[in-house]
Amino acid sequence: MNAFDETEQADPAQPANSALRSRVIEALRGVFDPEIPVNIYDLGLVYGLDVDDTAGKVAIDMTLTAPGCPVAQTFPATVEDAVFSVAGVNDVHVELVWEPPWSLERMSEAARLQLGML
Repeated sequence: MNAFDETEQADPAQPANSALRSRVIEALRGVFDPEIPVNIYDLGLVYGLDVDDTAGKVAIDMTLTAPGCPVAQTFPATVEDAVFSVAGVNDVHVELVWEPPWSLERMSEAARLQLGML
């Protein structure tokens, strides 16, 4: 899967390419990091999002805030379940990646505001 470039991920308000992609992003915004009270999309944990509208296939590259995160084994399934519940999605694959390492700079402005960092 092709990963997002940093500008695409850094701007979650970027117009979506399709209605299905928009619904998938909304589903991702409903999944919260277990340690930080911000959704995984605005937190910048989603590094890549490929949506095939015709086949209803979604592939996600994502990371966690720390490699030693206690939910590393179960969290991808949580994300898959959330996206699989989206109308029009027939297949979801979540790949956990560690490069580049997550950093605060990956968070959206909305996430920074929510955490009082602006």
